[in-house]
Amino acid sequence: MRAEIERDYRDGDDADVAEPGPLPEAEQRHFQVQLDEHGERLDKLLVAHADEFSRSHLQGLVERGCVKIDGVLASSSSRRVRAGQGVELTLEPTEESRAYTPEPMALDIRFEDEHLLVLCKPAGRVVHPAPGNWRHTLLNGLLAHHAAAARLPRAGIVHRLDKDTSGLMVVAKSLPAMTALVRAIAARDVQREYLALAHGDVGHVPFSIEAPVGRDPQVRVRMAVVPGGKPARTDVTWLGSGEGVSALRCRLHSGRTHQIRVHLASRGHPLVADALYGGRPALGLERQALHATRLAFAHPVHGRACAYEAPLPDDLRVAWERVLGATPSARSD
Repeated sequence: MRAEIERDYRDGDDADVAEPGPLPEAEQRHFQVQLDEHGERLDKLLVAHADEFSRSHLQGLVERGCVKIDGVLASSSSRRVRAGQGVELTLEPTEESRAYTPEPMALDIRFEDEHLLVLCKPAGRVVHPAPGNWRHTLLNGLLAHHAAAARLPRAGIVHRLDKDTSGLMVVAKSLPAMTALVRAIAARDVQREYLALAHGDVGHVPFSIEAPVGRDPQVRVRMAVVPGGKPARTDVTWLGSGEGVSALRCRLHSGRTHQIRVHLASRGHPLVADALYGGRPALGLERQALHATRLAFAHPVHGRACAYEAPLPDDLRVAWERVLGATPSARSD
């Protein structure tokens, strides 16, 4: 069942993350510098005695005061050692190995029952651990929020928002709910709508962008519209313009990485302040002008229709009012 969930999740949202595991403990190692090691750099010596760790991680341990030579803290990874010296090494676990641990944090929960919860993610919060963001992620908060999260793939996360995108997410709290939600997202049965501010005038007629999204062959940290990418469709509705910016409502029919950002940039209308895709800071914004405002789906257990809306956070609300003179009104089904 887990393998099936992982496959459906990757097909829908291009995710590939590790499973939570037990928190490793620090380990003490003691050894003496041998004759054939005389004159070696300290970091090279450490690699020889702890080759399960990378050289950069061991260099970091030296910097953090985890290495002693003859009882004195070593201050430099490049120092040379002498035969007969005693080395004491405290092997702290890597950041990656400590990533899937509970971290209590404030969660803006809009609905919760025994099967799922709906929350509003703030801009700046990473959803799950990855290089450069091994701690303080939403996944860490979910592991602290309820015990069952530790028994679920990715702590029940079934779809993602980019770090600097704010807004609504649904999270499963049980394996049956997670299975149903992943399948619903893959079948395009979960409605996800966003409010966005994009550079330029996109025109007043609603339109769809249907273009495959994949890894940018030139810049690996970006996505792009590329032949052979995964099918992706975004419906775009113009809500108004001002100060050279268009206010938009975007509806996803797929959930590819950076989809709205890529699709709009491919039409020459990058999001305001989205530097990765050519957007310029404007209207006081320093992060991409994108907010997941509406989420609608059938409850995965009893089938009841669920719909949630989240108003714009303060930074986007102020920018939106400068463009339109008012904040967007709530939608009705």
